[in-house]
Amino acid sequence: MHRCASVSPRVNDGRQTFPVKRQRKSGNEKPKKRSPQDKTFASLSDVSPVTMDKPVCIIDTDSDGKLRVQQSALEVLEQIQQPVVVVAVVGLYRTGKSYLMNRLAGKQTGFALGSTIEFKTKGIWMWCVPHPAKAGNTLVLLDTEGLGDVDKGDPKHDTNIFCLAVLLSSTLVYNSRGTIDNKAVMELQYVTELTKCIKVKSSDENADNSSEFVKFFPSFIWAVRDFTLELKINGKDVTEDEYLESALKLKQGRNVMEYNSPRECIQKYFPSRNCFTFPFPTTPENISRLESLDSADISSKFLKVTDNFCKFVFHDSSVKRLKDGYPVTGRGLGHLAKTYVDTINSGSVPCLENAVIAMAMIENEAAVKESLQVYQSEMEKLKDSFPLELKDVSSEHTHLNIMATQAFMKRSFRDTDGKYLKSLDEQIIKLFHGYLRQNEQASKKHCEKILSSLSAPVMKKLKQGFYAKPGGYDLFCKHLEGIRKKYKSQANKEVKAKEVLEEFLKQRSVDSKAILQVDKKLTEKEKKIKKEKRKAALLKQEAKAKEEKQRQLEEKMEAERQSNEERMRQMKEKMDEEMRLQRKEAECAMDRKLREQADLLEKGFKEKADLMRQENEEFKRQSAEAETNRAKEFAATIENANRRHEEEMAMMMQQQDIEQMMAMWQRGTRQMIVCCIS
Repeated sequence: MHRCASVSPRVNDGRQTFPVKRQRKSGNEKPKKRSPQDKTFASLSDVSPVTMDKPVCIIDTDSDGKLRVQQSALEVLEQIQQPVVVVAVVGLYRTGKSYLMNRLAGKQTGFALGSTIEFKTKGIWMWCVPHPAKAGNTLVLLDTEGLGDVDKGDPKHDTNIFCLAVLLSSTLVYNSRGTIDNKAVMELQYVTELTKCIKVKSSDENADNSSEFVKFFPSFIWAVRDFTLELKINGKDVTEDEYLESALKLKQGRNVMEYNSPRECIQKYFPSRNCFTFPFPTTPENISRLESLDSADISSKFLKVTDNFCKFVFHDSSVKRLKDGYPVTGRGLGHLAKTYVDTINSGSVPCLENAVIAMAMIENEAAVKESLQVYQSEMEKLKDSFPLELKDVSSEHTHLNIMATQAFMKRSFRDTDGKYLKSLDEQIIKLFHGYLRQNEQASKKHCEKILSSLSAPVMKKLKQGFYAKPGGYDLFCKHLEGIRKKYKSQANKEVKAKEVLEEFLKQRSVDSKAILQVDKKLTEKEKKIKKEKRKAALLKQEAKAKEEKQRQLEEKMEAERQSNEERMRQMKEKMDEEMRLQRKEAECAMDRKLREQADLLEKGFKEKADLMRQENEEFKRQSAEAETNRAKEFAATIENANRRHEEEMAMMMQQQDIEQMMAMWQRGTRQMIVCCIS
């Protein structure tokens, strides 16, 4: 952190779109070596960070009093593909929240500061910077407008702002002045409204899911400004965190349980709690004192506390995560903000589960689209080189299919039933077959062009009646053999080489039969032998063409088999990681609940501890059930994917059989025509 020499009050107009800088690596840096697994699954953090020069407004209020998400802020978040650590500050107005957030941003100015009784921050403002302590993460700072202003008119507005800060952040800083006494705790009444304003699940409208808030809610930091008291309780020195815990103790007496009180709610919903006290005046009206004092006169204790606060936030604030522990990127944070604001504006209660489902749909649809673009853009480049050998097209298809699956796995999440991966597979297979047809068409045209050029002199002689003479049949067959040899040397590797040659020879068989009939030199026995040889040659060519088609089918099936194996491997890795995150999330939440239960028991709240023990047992049961169900979903997804692969293989073989039957029918039809002509 930079030492703060002076801070000048500043007001941002809220309508300006600020430039976003993308940091670039030096051209002299050598790329790091990656393992095969690293290449298969690119990390979300392995992208360039986004830096904003100034904060922007992400949520404000329109003329109708409804909350509104600013498109310019969403465009900034859309560029952030890294996981985000989201730190939001809330508190009463005129307590200096913006100044504290500027310090976290490592800047002297940025978020608007004020020196009058009118608060400056309206709605929620956002500042995205590379994380100072965690490479590969982006730090997103959210500065909220002050709570408790009597001139706002809408009593629900403050509650909505507070709820959005809770829903969007991974660390929530509550900023206050003076001491943490009963009055200060009661001013944090917004936490008592959270059960009415936030739902975990949508399945049961009347269910109380507040016990699960601990899994999703941010860590909590209480920043006490202008704190001048000694940190002592009953004559003993205590830490700031101990001071906070003492202030949050449930009070003995008539309201021993203090149900739904701010104290009880903070303890229940925010098990990770810390406190920081700032001894020096740090509110905006006192900023001028910092500017007028020489740096040597500024309290070193204040600077140390501020520095420690920033370091603590940088090192202990975690990445924002969704249900089941999935990390949120900047793009995902934008989706969440839009979903929550739209829900609030509709008069409904924001639901964590619904938000995740909505975000999963958006992200998975985009993942399919991006992955198809990866496949199609490279295949379009390959198309410029058509015609190619089948093995070359299949090899490139397999490679690009793996790349597309990697891109999908990187962006997708909660595709538990494999719906979107199935859609991607089907569209890629459809595109692949389309490119195969285009390659075959290009090959056919190329082969026909070669044959046309090679056979032109013979066809000219045929039209002129050159072969209608004794010995003409042998001469015609000799010329056809010459054409076949030259053609084979020029078009042997073409996909349609044998098929086009087979068709050419079949067409010429009519000519050779006519020449044979007029060849006066041959006896009837010789003509019969020649006819049988011609028939055998045609059958041999047909067999070669059939073998080539079978070989091509095997190549295509092998390419699909390899793609499916790689796809199954990536799916298993993705699912194992999601299961690990889900298990870790449940274990962390259970650990926090057990500590809270032990703390209640230690402090004499046996009834409350017993209730929490029952709640913990139910939570553990639900977590185990959720893990079992998720494992079943994953197993079903793998099974369905393998079934789709087997069906695709069967369809390819069936298509080959149909083509062979059509060829036999066409051959029979041609023989009938030849007989009729004869």
